[in-house]
Amino acid sequence: MFTIGDFARHGRVSVRMLRHYDATGLLRPAHVDPATGYRFYSAAQLSRLNRIIALKELGFTLQRVRDIVDDKVGTEELRGMLRLRRAELEATVAATAARLAQVEARLRSIESEGHMPTNDVVIKNLPAVRVAELTATAAGFDPQDIGPVITPLYDELFRRLDTAGITPTGPGVAYYEDAPEGGGAVTVHAAIQVSAPLRDGEDLRILDLPPVDQAATIVHRGPMDAVVPTAQALAHWIDGNGYRSAGYPREINLECPENRDEWVTELQAPVVRV
Repeated sequence: MFTIGDFARHGRVSVRMLRHYDATGLLRPAHVDPATGYRFYSAAQLSRLNRIIALKELGFTLQRVRDIVDDKVGTEELRGMLRLRRAELEATVAATAARLAQVEARLRSIESEGHMPTNDVVIKNLPAVRVAELTATAAGFDPQDIGPVITPLYDELFRRLDTAGITPTGPGVAYYEDAPEGGGAVTVHAAIQVSAPLRDGEDLRILDLPPVDQAATIVHRGPMDAVVPTAQALAHWIDGNGYRSAGYPREINLECPENRDEWVTELQAPVVRV
């Protein structure tokens, strides 16, 4: 038998935690001295302690932990719970990685202040282009808002094009506009160039994007969640060369290999002379 202090050291937990588990009925001492009230634990109880700690680390509530360690949850149900928790943790990791990518992009923008590379900006006339598209709404224009919306849109767009027997004839074209509901929401258009007849069906819309008289363009290399420095370099050029923005930029997917670090995207920002 071990004193509560010895058991805490062997279990690599705090005495305070063991007292809490005792109070909540998660892990009762093997013996309590009736005269002194001292708690004593057996080595066999380390197994239950390990399970409690592991389940807590997975994010289960104490009530759920109690049900599991007391065998009130069947094997299949437990397996399902663990799979669901694994999916939740994977989603959290992905979201954290996306936030870190945004922080890194902002840091690169800060570090490059004062020496933005603007020599690659080109003013172009954009001709009308026919596209097939699907749309959805994003909470804002931040890359972490756009990414989770536009990626599934393109997946679904390619699926529907394949079903309709339509072959893309050019690169993808992502463009944006303020959503009708306001509040900073953005309507996301995931489009790709096609040569099919115009249509306005619910499953797939085919339309002609109008020409743009003047667009300031710059090429971004890398994933779109790291586009902030390139987009801000373009903004500096527009502001410093006698133009003003006339709408959201289009994004032309010039190269989209499996490795997103190798993506090549042209940003096309409509502009007018000041």
